Amino acid sequence: MKTTLIGPSPLETTRLAYGCWRLAGTWVPAEVTPEKEAQGRRAAIAAYEAGYTLFDHADIYCHGIAESIFGQVLKQVSGMRDRILIATKCGIRFPGEPNPSSPQRYDFSREHILHSCEQSLRRLGIETIDLYQLHRPDFLMDPEEVAAAFSQLKQAGKAREFGVSNFRPSQVTALQSACPMRLLVNQVEISLARLAGFEDGTLDQCLADELTPLAWSPLGGGVIATGYTPASNDPRRARLLPLLQTLDDLAQARGTTRTVIALAWLLKHPAKIVPIVGSVQPERIREAVAADTLDLTREEWYRLLLAARGEALP
Repeated sequence: MKTTLIGPSPLETTRLAYGCWRLAGTWVPAEVTPEKEAQGRRAAIAAYEAGYTLFDHADIYCHGIAESIFGQVLKQVSGMRDRILIATKCGIRFPGEPNPSSPQRYDFSREHILHSCEQSLRRLGIETIDLYQLHRPDFLMDPEEVAAAFSQLKQAGKAREFGVSNFRPSQVTALQSACPMRLLVNQVEISLARLAGFEDGTLDQCLADELTPLAWSPLGGGVIATGYTPASNDPRRARLLPLLQTLDDLAQARGTTRTVIALAWLLKHPAKIVPIVGSVQPERIREAVAADTLDLTREEWYRLLLAARGEALP
């Protein structure tokens, strides 16, 4: 695959990243089986062999088990760590942690950021995280406190670069004003099924400030992926069918698949969106790579946008 720089940094990634949130096969630790772990390892190896070089994690993915499975892969595949970038996120805390009465919350305290980083490093079995991100905005975020935590991690060699996820542009600006290092990414939901980033200033800020947009759920949670058909009682059916038909028509004309067209649509944007592919099926992981070589025309891109909007442009 072709590569792109992550923000104004020396970090270089393939234009598609691999998302590791499904590696455990469940969100519930008690439901993880040896078979699910083996499937997760096979998926991560399939992504590596297909050429993906940025692997996206978070400490909450199956309460850290997804990171541990990936750590097993790094031990299994010789030389893999030196050829990839590892990203992970912190800041979301589950109810009942650390006390039974603790509520669900977001936590950007210096103490929690440092502790979370240490735990991710341990589970992954590595010394340095290449890209460390805040997962969802903490309403009590103190930019100076976050900046101090980031600086401490960078000086200790535990994290190379930093970014955010699911932040509004104003929140990015507030945090960047306190951070001595450049924030490199904003990981947000962007797809033909989720157009908000095109209209709320997120992608505009990415262009202006050289932030790389990492697109989670780039296939709308699978609803615009190859082979999906909405059920007759799906409330989204009427909106999705014209979009799926347009995707299929373009796929047929281009000799490819719906998934490839949907990912190529994101890659067309000048902000250099990096879609995060999250399937654990090796054939799907490999299928997505073809988007890297497909350049949609402006007419094709807008045809898809109009189908996704379900209405004319203003």
